[in-house]
Amino acid sequence: MNSARLAIDIGGTFTDFVLDVDGAQYSRKMLTTPRAPEEAVLEGTRLVLSEARLSYGDLSLIIHGTTLATNAII
Repeated sequence: MNSARLAIDIGGTFTDFVLDVDGAQYSRKMLTTPRAPEEAVLEGTRLVLSEARLSYGDLSLIIHGTTLATNAII
């Protein structure tokens, strides 16, 4: 395996995940946990990695984005 890259976007309603493994993509959508956003991040990451039969150590890159602050201001 050359690379496993994970992108996570925490939104006001959903937290989205896209895992790219050597050109193959896996995706997952979880309900955002507003009081503890890390809960959805950890669970969704675990699930998408499991689907790809990978572990955390297989990730070469994690990209994180969020609209939580923007949504709060709006």
